[in-house]
Amino acid sequence: MKKLLQCLLSLVLVVGLACLWVLLNATPAIALTDTVNYNNANLNQENFARADFPGKAFVSAEMRAANFEGADLSDAILTKGVLLDANLREANLTGALLDRVFLVGADLTNALLIGVTATRTSFQNVTVTGADFTDAILDRFEISELCKRADGVNPVTGVSTRDSLGCR
Repeated sequence: MKKLLQCLLSLVLVVGLACLWVLLNATPAIALTDTVNYNNANLNQENFARADFPGKAFVSAEMRAANFEGADLSDAILTKGVLLDANLREANLTGALLDRVFLVGADLTNALLIGVTATRTSFQNVTVTGADFTDAILDRFEISELCKRADGVNPVTGVSTRDSLGCR
């Protein structure tokens, strides 16, 4: 009985020390001071040239004729966004989520769209000269339409736009 009591006491002591260690090493969660959330925002004709927005949210934002030239939008969320006639020249959209985005007339010249997910997104009349779509997920119809006007080589990655889209 005495051995069982010592064993239980040792177990309680070990668990108590482990809990104390976890509590002393815990780092409090602090709100980010640079949090950007443009969800449902009206950003028509705004100038975001060369701005840094990695991982930021632009869900359902109106961005008609907005200037994102050279902007870092890597891993950004642009779901249901309207980028009609937007300037995305040399923008970094690597890993971004572009589900149900309206890109009609946008300029994606030399843009990086590596690993982007762009399902149910409209690329009608989009300029894609030099854009890199390597490992991008696009609707088959959009790929076939983009291949009709795809040309150039991305100056950063050296990848042909046609090759990155898998054009035949």
